Amino acid sequence: MPLAHRADVRTSSSHLFSEKVPATSAPPAQAATKSIAPGLALASFGAIAFSGKAIIVKLAYRYGVDAVTLIMLRMLFALPLFAVMAWWAGRGKPPLTKRDWLGVLGLGVTGYYLASFLDFAGLAYITASLERLILYLNPTLVLLFGWLAYGQRIRGGQLLGMAIGYAGVLLVFGHEVQIGQSRAAAWGTLLVFLSAVSYAIYLVWSGEFVKRLGSLRLVGLATSVACLLCIAQYLVLRPVGMVLEVAPQVIGLSVLNATLCTAVPVLAVMMAIERIGAAVAAQTGMIGPMSTILMGVVILGEPFTAWIAAGTALVIAGIFVFTRAGR
Repeated sequence: MPLAHRADVRTSSSHLFSEKVPATSAPPAQAATKSIAPGLALASFGAIAFSGKAIIVKLAYRYGVDAVTLIMLRMLFALPLFAVMAWWAGRGKPPLTKRDWLGVLGLGVTGYYLASFLDFAGLAYITASLERLILYLNPTLVLLFGWLAYGQRIRGGQLLGMAIGYAGVLLVFGHEVQIGQSRAAAWGTLLVFLSAVSYAIYLVWSGEFVKRLGSLRLVGLATSVACLLCIAQYLVLRPVGMVLEVAPQVIGLSVLNATLCTAVPVLAVMMAIERIGAAVAAQTGMIGPMSTILMGVVILGEPFTAWIAAGTALVIAGIFVFTRAGR
């Protein structure tokens, strides 16, 4: 799931169109297109890079590594990047209070430790395409938890979008059960869905902390906590020397996962939100499931059938209807 969906960005994209254009410059429409192009490019890159995580995990599993070791390696290499991010964003800011630290700890557990581990574990049983479609339903879970916790209103159009989106996931899940082992597919789907639930809890819970700490500082701190927890989990459950037996390809893939598919897209999406706003950035993120399916077919050799195409179309259409109805 993108880590910056709740970025606390107060700048509006309207300033991109408020600059005076010289008489000799391009027409206003062309200038506006040019002004949002960098933001769209950053959002697109972030969505595609995030989607590549599932592909890298599936590739690493081919070398016999398990989920506990694989997520430890990812977090081990990502830890310095997020620690620097937290330090950079916290320069000149007030120190965290005890309540802040407790909140960061809780958010690190729910938003990144549990969500990441359950996602990695689920990918051992299902295709990258189905995983991405399940995680793409995350906004619907956020709304449900917002309704349960705060009495947030759910509109009819949002219910319609949710029904369409979940129907798409069920369609792809049914196809996956037919071509594979039904128990494995069901278990993997449950794990990934629980990952989405864990991340949705983080998103609902993080609102007040984003306002106080800022999105970049909160992400850096919470993910650093998650990294330490994943490393501790490995030390408890696996012999320390076991990591030395991991194939060199797994190490390389983990470095790529920690940088290109984790830290870099976080920054890219935040920079995109600053330029084009959260709404446009979120809509651009719709290319995520498509890019995962394409990479799954090309790189992993996963099947692409009419059932998968129909299910993907339903999920994307459902989330589009859901987000439009919520405005």
